[in-house]
Amino acid sequence: MITAALLIVAAYVIGGLPFGVWVAAARGIDIRKMGSGSTGATNVYRCVGKKEGILVMILDALKGYIPVTVAIMLDHGSMTLNLPIGPANLILADIVPCIVGAMTMIGHSKSIFLQFAGGKSAATGLGTIIALNPAVGALLFVIFLLTIKVTKIVSVASMTAGVVDVILMALFKAPPTFIGYAAFGGLLVIVRHKANIQRLMNGTEPRIGEKAKAPPTDTSPQTDLEVIADQVEPDETKTAN
Repeated sequence: MITAALLIVAAYVIGGLPFGVWVAAARGIDIRKMGSGSTGATNVYRCVGKKEGILVMILDALKGYIPVTVAIMLDHGSMTLNLPIGPANLILADIVPCIVGAMTMIGHSKSIFLQFAGGKSAATGLGTIIALNPAVGALLFVIFLLTIKVTKIVSVASMTAGVVDVILMALFKAPPTFIGYAAFGGLLVIVRHKANIQRLMNGTEPRIGEKAKAPPTDTSPQTDLEVIADQVEPDETKTAN
């Protein structure tokens, strides 16, 4: 129990590491004041650079992958959760890695380093899925990339992955605990994309590579970063991908 508790607390702290803020700051940019104000890979990609955006995505995914992998190695499925359902008990094995995965995602979206603000947990969630089931994680990443290729919209790809992960876990006959966790993670990602869903409904969600236009009433010259910043409407929750 002590080991499990330490893993869960550590997972929350690790999940909250704001790599997007730090990578952008290394380039002299406060990413929270650029574009959508999000600290995730997508906003970093748009406002800082392609390499920086990819780096943040990898680091955010590792925030999910490493804690869950450590939990799997230390737990070995020994800790189970018994849920009484009528006359029978539902025994859920591998509960600790799933709780650890959930805490990394919660840590990312409610970071102690950002006054309990944070991101949308898509990349971090992907990292946890790869750790729980590498085959599902790899296929999920391929679907994510294909969706981006077709739609050119990262938020659509993230939410699509949030739905498909449950289906894939079931198809690969993963433990019920893993399927339940995939459902939780997918729902969290979709909920965190609330502002993006609104922009999709309004037809204003930006696509990758889309050129930004200066506001018609503003005749002053803009820097490259200012043009990019106009591409995305401010995110009310200041959240990241």
